[in-house]
Amino acid sequence: MSNTTQNVAEQFIQYLNEEDFDNAEKCLDPEFKFIGVLGTREKASVYMKDMRQMKFKYQIIKTFIAGEDVSFWYMIDMGNKTIEASGWYQIINGKILSLKVLFDPRPLLNE
Repeated sequence: MSNTTQNVAEQFIQYLNEEDFDNAEKCLDPEFKFIGVLGTREKASVYMKDMRQMKFKYQIIKTFIAGEDVSFWYMIDMGNKTIEASGWYQIINGKILSLKVLFDPRPLLNE
């Protein structure tokens, strides 16, 4: 594990929290893929378009590292709801290539 691996993932979260979406996107590989409970996104630009609109805030509770992968257990403030989630960041050559997020979607579906 290199410091860069963990730093890229943590820096990405910090940029999202600061709503610095241009720098957040620079942390992603252009071929980035998001896999979530409620859908997927292909390409960094498509994912970041969504993030610019949603403006989620993240509070990292625990970090797990294995090779070039970083996983966070975090609280995601979605504005009207806060959920517990886990995000698995696969990092290749200093860029986040994929993110898989798991959480219980029921609180979001009960609206």
